Parts: sequence; structure tokens; C-alpha cells
Amino acid sequence: MHTHSHGHDHVHGAGASERRIGLAALVTGLFMLAEVAGGILSGSLALIADAGHMLTDCAGLVLAWLGFRIARRPADRKRSYGYGRFGVLVAFANGLLLFAVAGWIVVEAVHRIRAPTPVLGGVMFWVALAGLGVNILSLHLLAGGDRGNLNVRAAVLHVAGDLLGSVAALAAAVTILMTGWMAIDPILSVLVAVLILGSAARIVRDAGHILLEGTPAGLDPRQIEQDLEASVPGVRDVHHVHAWSLSQDRPIVTLHARISSDGAAPEAVTSAIKKRLKTAYGVDHATVEIEFERCADAPAPKDADDEAAHPSGHHH
Repeated sequence: MHTHSHGHDHVHGAGASERRIGLAALVTGLFMLAEVAGGILSGSLALIADAGHMLTDCAGLVLAWLGFRIARRPADRKRSYGYGRFGVLVAFANGLLLFAVAGWIVVEAVHRIRAPTPVLGGVMFWVALAGLGVNILSLHLLAGGDRGNLNVRAAVLHVAGDLLGSVAALAAAVTILMTGWMAIDPILSVLVAVLILGSAARIVRDAGHILLEGTPAGLDPRQIEQDLEASVPGVRDVHHVHAWSLSQDRPIVTLHARISSDGAAPEAVTSAIKKRLKTAYGVDHATVEIEFERCADAPAPKDADDEAAHPSGHHH
């Protein structure tokens, strides 16, 4: 069975990103428990709400970690391309989760503006400061991952959103301690939510494009047709070009190539086409259908249909 394997560098990079995301999830989860305890002891609704935000971050990081783990599974008979796209599916789910987080923040902020909740500024300040330190540590861990990977991007976005939340909480705590103005907390929360929404939309858009078999960036089917016709000897015509990707770093191309019957051997032309696709476009996996005259997918001529229906030559 023909299976599709990853390159060594890709696997190594994914392994490093997986470890970093796992550590970030562990650090975030532990601090979330500490923040819940601090919120209960101080009676601070703001801290408990932020702990809820960190819970979604932790869940997002765990999802991203699972995405890397499952994507490493080898191809099998039921999934001949392997599990590489699972990571894209996780990134898409993480993006939707970020939409839910941002929506919850806005709803909670509107509620607090209408009915201001007393906040213990001192406790809020120290816990927010500790949260900022945890988020900086997590962001540092993730910074060494593959930033081109959608899974890593979604994980970074989760932590960056929480870091902005910690900065906003710090600013709100200082304002509350100095002026007693409670409304600053929900106002800054809405600002953070808007920033999260913008980035989440990009994650969902990019992951959705891959899940919908969209053409990868830099792969224009018409350009590929013209390039192969001009650069590969023996190729008369290239058509039915389809380009998509299993994940953001695994593009795939299928195409039909009509070649000269008196030219190079079909195997040699196929090899030359695949080599060109790899060197010029970074496509490691391509399926090439060689044709000499009529395209097999083109509608058959009427005479040919009649002959197929009446092989004896007796037409009615």
C-alpha cells in the first residue's frame, strides 16, 4: 500500500512544538487552579472569571498538544493519508473556542457595566501580576515552536489573549486602587475581546480554507499548467490541475498531461513533471495522469458511443 510519510525535519519540528505546547498547558493549568483558590479566598469575581478564561486556554493548549500527538500516527488502510489533517481540525476548533471566549468576555463585561461588582484591587493586582508572569513563561515556551503551524498559531493566540487579559487586569487593579473606578475592568476586558476576535477569525479562515480543499498559497493551477508546458520537454498540454493541502505544510497536486507519442517515455515525463513541481513549488506528492490523444475524462465522441453500444457494427 502506498502511504504518505513526513520528512525527518518536519517530524522533528512537530515534536519540539508538541513538547513546548505540553509544557505551556501544564503551567497554565496549574496556575488556573491557584487563581481559582485565590478568587474563592478573596471573594473576587474578577479573578474567578479570569480563571475561567485560563481554563479555556488550558483546554485549547491540550487540544493543540493532542493534535500533534494524533497527527504523528502512521497512515493505515482506512486513512491512507494518515492523520496529518487532525491538527488543522484542532486549530479550527480552537479558533471557534476563541470566538466563544471573546463572546463570553463581552457578555460578562456588559453585565458588570450595568451592575458594577466590587473588586478587591490589592488581591487582583498581585494575582494578575503572577498571571502575567505565567503567561510570559508560556509565550516564551511557544515562541520556539513552528510559528507557521496553525496549531502553534492557535496556541500562541490563546496565551497572548490571556497575557493581554493579565495586562488589562493589572491596569484595572491599579486604576481601582488609585481611583475606585470599577468600570475600568469590564471596559478593558472588551478591548481584549476585540483583539482576540480579530486573530481568531484569521485562524478559522486559514484552517477552514484547508478543510475545504482550498488551493494553497503560491499554487496557482493556471500558472502550473503554463509552467509545466513550457519547462518539461515532451509535454503538449497540461489540464485538470487540482491543488490542495493535507495540512499547511503538505501541499498536493493532481493533473493530466498530454504528451507526444514519439517523445520521451511516459515514466520519464512523469518523473520530470514531479521533479519540477517539487523544485519550483515545494510539492512533495503529486499524482500525474499521462495521456497521448483524448483525455479520458472528456465526453466520448458520439461515434465512439455508438460503437461501444453496438460492437458488432449492426446499428439500429
